[in-house]
Amino acid sequence: MPTSSSLARRIAVGRGDAPADLVLRGGQVLDLVTGELLAGDVAICDGFIAGTCASYDAPEVIDVTGLILVPGFIDTHLHIESSLVTPFEFDRCVLPHGVTTAICDPHEIANVIGAEGIRYFQEASTHTLMDIRVQLSSCVPSTHMETAGADLSASDLAGLMGHPSGIGLAEFMNYPGVIHRDPGVLEKLELFRNGHIDGHCPQLLGRDLNAYVSAGISTEHEATTAGEAREKLQKGMRVLIREGSVSKDLHALQALLTERTAPYMCLCTDDRNPLDIGEEGHLDYMIRTLIALGTPPLAAYRAAALSGAEAFGLKDRGLIAPGKRADIVAVTSLEACDVQRVFCTGVEATADAFAARTTLPPVARRSVHAPVLTPEDFRARANTPDTDVIGILEGKIITEHQRETIPIKDGDKYPDPARDLIRISVIERHGKNGNIATGFVRGFGLKHGAIASTVCHDHHNIACVGVDYADMACAANRLTKLEGGFVVVRDGQVLAELALPVAGLMSLEPFEHVRDRLIQLRDAARSLGVTLNEPFLQLAFLALPVIPALKITDRGMVDVTKFEIIP
Repeated sequence: MPTSSSLARRIAVGRGDAPADLVLRGGQVLDLVTGELLAGDVAICDGFIAGTCASYDAPEVIDVTGLILVPGFIDTHLHIESSLVTPFEFDRCVLPHGVTTAICDPHEIANVIGAEGIRYFQEASTHTLMDIRVQLSSCVPSTHMETAGADLSASDLAGLMGHPSGIGLAEFMNYPGVIHRDPGVLEKLELFRNGHIDGHCPQLLGRDLNAYVSAGISTEHEATTAGEAREKLQKGMRVLIREGSVSKDLHALQALLTERTAPYMCLCTDDRNPLDIGEEGHLDYMIRTLIALGTPPLAAYRAAALSGAEAFGLKDRGLIAPGKRADIVAVTSLEACDVQRVFCTGVEATADAFAARTTLPPVARRSVHAPVLTPEDFRARANTPDTDVIGILEGKIITEHQRETIPIKDGDKYPDPARDLIRISVIERHGKNGNIATGFVRGFGLKHGAIASTVCHDHHNIACVGVDYADMACAANRLTKLEGGFVVVRDGQVLAELALPVAGLMSLEPFEHVRDRLIQLRDAARSLGVTLNEPFLQLAFLALPVIPALKITDRGMVDVTKFEIIP
């Protein structure tokens, strides 16, 4: 909050009685209330906008002639860890795309090291140029059907409250726990009764949705159809349209985003890696895609800024107007959303500005404590040919629960690449029990070798798919030496890898290095026959037991519809 003297100065600047710190001159301002393009200078004082639609003086004047100024974009739900880089590299990667506020849930790192991981993100948020808002992770672990590295209770979360970056409770994934009134769940909901509670309830409708929303949960990003999103809007939820590296719901929900619904719809990425950011963009990509599909520009930009600010109680942003944060994005046209310049609290996102930041030492090194694996560990011992199979739906994290007949030979059910039935295994890596679970998945197209990863939502054990057990063992064991990451193996040789030594989730390298390694990994995966556009994050979500219909954890195959492990 400004002091009385700084407030007085801001008022003086707005009235023209004192010079501003910075003036943006010559552009047009998109007003997200009326939809008009406004002429006049934008005067900035102490990181806030003091005046618009008039002439102002300042020691620094930036000419933005020919550009349209729009409010900084707000990513309303994401996991920075899924960008595979630290918060500081995420800042440098994403802010130039116009994202000036990121509302993150650090439950990926929290599932590995608990409250220490959340504190790391809270402290990092005080050093970045963009405003990183850190929600407190509600479900660590996400369910009782997995082994995570940590367990956060309501009392643990209470000790993390009060940080300036906080908004409320992050996505409440255990929706069965909500609707069936689990005591531990109710304790967390009560703790945040007067704050914001973010939602996560895929395919929940009818009375079950009523029960979930009545708990005070007000935002949700898991709608994958227009019908599901419409019902959630009708029941008072703000719907966050998601377009990540795996979960791609923009096309399904685009027609629902109009100037009428835009105040109640926002944009988010959830999980998006530097390769997709580099090739397509971030929220800027979502905006231009929505407009190209027929969404009115006012609706698209409102969903990207003001709607998110209002949904999450961030009253100081979302408009280019006096009294708001000077979070401003300059584009040449609304339709192209081609970001030319970005200002966050009046500071332009330049190489010098990024270089001037202070950073933090990494946390959660040497977090992979998996057993040494042999080919024998990947056998699927069974006494019946009837087999549950995870069916991948590309572009979605929901899956099909398929059933196939797979013959038993020598006490094992072998992968069958001809039918696209390949082995999937999850290995506990936190050093707690050494669990190894095996099953079958269809949709990778894998013909040779193996792929392994420690990015494995949300428990972040080792996930491995393959058609050759020796290659699977080689890939999984390599992850321990790397301190986590991605590995592609064929015939006992590592074809490509990316080390993620921060909790087995994030690289210590610049995002450009990560982007280039992801290209190598994608090419290596394709050489094995993989047909998925993003096999690594797709693999990660096959282990998340709160997304229907069939998943796998270190404790076995999970029927998410019944919310139980299959015997």
